Amino acid sequence: MRTHVEKPPPVARPWTGARIAGNIVVALWALTGIGLAWYLATAWNAELVDKYGMRFLSGVGTTFTLVGASLVAGALLSLPVALARLSKNRLVNGVAYAYVYAFRGTPLLAQVFLVYYGLGQFSDALKAAGLWWFFRDAWYCGFFAFTLNTAAYQAEILRGAIQSVPRGQWEGAQSLGLPRAVTFFRIILPQALIVALRPYGNEIILMIKGSAVVAIITVYDLFGQARWVFSKTFDFQAYLWAGIMYLIIVETLRILWDALEARLTRHLKR
Repeated sequence: MRTHVEKPPPVARPWTGARIAGNIVVALWALTGIGLAWYLATAWNAELVDKYGMRFLSGVGTTFTLVGASLVAGALLSLPVALARLSKNRLVNGVAYAYVYAFRGTPLLAQVFLVYYGLGQFSDALKAAGLWWFFRDAWYCGFFAFTLNTAAYQAEILRGAIQSVPRGQWEGAQSLGLPRAVTFFRIILPQALIVALRPYGNEIILMIKGSAVVAIITVYDLFGQARWVFSKTFDFQAYLWAGIMYLIIVETLRILWDALEARLTRHLKR
């Protein structure tokens, strides 16, 4: 015979100071969003959109191209750097550590300036080496600086993910007589990449937002186009729309990356 057990009524959460402060912050953000929407609706500048809308779209294309190419090149560079960080050779490990420490510990803007303005001081040597065509172009300088920067971050992400794979995976593969290279690329690395999915997504978003610094070295990315439009119109809506477009890009990438992560890790939730 089943006995019916009544559930106790839910207990109301007390209004603590932290809860009150949290609700106030959320309310302020909501009011800010409503105010921004109201301003955009009332101060809509159709002429600005009609005349310069294509420039903004061109800037979005430049941003995606620059960041995408840098992320791919950085991913290729990050693997040997991560392996060097895991090496037991002190010299190899030390060089990799110094590289990662330098590029993670200094601002991206300073790195872009050092490449664009600093390497220009060695133009004669670069011309002799046949590399001046690359380093005299602002887009290529931004790409080079972004690649070195993101490679340092991706190397640390990959190193941590590799170290998170249980040691038993190595031992099991060794007991089967598998070569270390096969063990790493077929067993260890795929598992590490699953662990690194979330940090990789964060790095992509950070690179998208950080890419605006190349506007200062005359690359017409999204922010660079906004600066150009503002210089012609003195309408601060140029910056406002650029910010909204960055927000849309970041939020879209976040949703897509969450869907990708859910798809690739669905077997872990069973």
